[in-house]
Amino acid sequence: MHPTRTAARTLRRHAHAAAQTVRRACAGPGRERDLAVQAGKAALAAWLAWAVAGWWLQAPMAFVAPWVAIVLVEETVYRSVAHGLQQLAAIATGTITATAVALVLHEAMLAMALVLPTVVLLGHWRRLGSQGVYAATGALFVLTGGPVGVDTAAARISEAVFGAVVGIAVNALIRPPLYLRDSRAALRDATEEAHDILRAVADGLAEDRWDPAEAGTWHERALRLQRLVDDSRTALGRSRESLRVNLRRRTRAPSAPDKEYDDAVVVLDYAAVHTAGVTRTVLEAAAEDRSGARPHPHLSRRYAEFLRQTAHALHLYGHSRFGDRSDRELRQAVHELHRTLDTLRRHLVRARPDDPDEVAVYGTLLAQAHRLAGQLVTSSP
Repeated sequence: MHPTRTAARTLRRHAHAAAQTVRRACAGPGRERDLAVQAGKAALAAWLAWAVAGWWLQAPMAFVAPWVAIVLVEETVYRSVAHGLQQLAAIATGTITATAVALVLHEAMLAMALVLPTVVLLGHWRRLGSQGVYAATGALFVLTGGPVGVDTAAARISEAVFGAVVGIAVNALIRPPLYLRDSRAALRDATEEAHDILRAVADGLAEDRWDPAEAGTWHERALRLQRLVDDSRTALGRSRESLRVNLRRRTRAPSAPDKEYDDAVVVLDYAAVHTAGVTRTVLEAAAEDRSGARPHPHLSRRYAEFLRQTAHALHLYGHSRFGDRSDRELRQAVHELHRTLDTLRRHLVRARPDDPDEVAVYGTLLAQAHRLAGQLVTSSP
């Protein structure tokens, strides 16, 4: 394909994705709207910092204030405060070190050769966290920004402090971010994906389909499920962090994610691990170069029924924890799942397939079923 045509198609695809993002941000609350609000707040913080420091006070190092302000409108108010303190410490460290060395040596190039390695090492100090890089930035501003003096160093640090105050204040006072909705949405997405994968595998086994390509797709989805669970864990941590030092929490009185959210992450972690185990076993059994026999269709159908019940139990689990379903339905589904698992065990003992490979495949599937069902049983209300 012609490179120009390919580039045009890629550009249209990106433009369509951007338009979809804008539509979602305008349609209602969600991640896209949160990002748009934070972007607007960052721009406002920079504008306010420059309006006061540069336009009104005409401070000598006014550019530092909007630069610090815009980067401190973070995902959460707590992170703005924590990173603000770390950033100010880093900027002050780099600025003071560079100023002292430059005043002693009276030679910018020599001072830079001595100061930069020092402040880069200081930037890795654990207490400065991810903001340690600003130690080197502060030193560079001193050594490349004209005459060096105590007054200019004090002006830079003062402007950084003012910018930090503006950035933190804007983030804390104007719609401070809360991410409780993100936790629930991430957990629900992971639960529904686990349900859909198990249903797809169940349908394939019930119809005695051992297609390697289809089995490969199931396994790839199961591996991606673990990333969804990790995203859920990250969203849960961000939600709790967003409630710290947040004035909006007092006005709306939202509740922090409780132990049920942690339990859900644990259940989904088990579901992801054992769903990947099931799909990997099915993928190996479906391989075209496999020499041994696959499980008997009768055994496969029984196992497919168990997977359907497991998928249904996960679906009910998600709606019980984060939706409108009652716990009674979940308890009943888990009870039926436990009975089906016992039936599977007894059937395997009675069937006693002659082919060792068939026994190994079915035994592996049964072991994964036992672990997954056990986690659902212990986690049900």
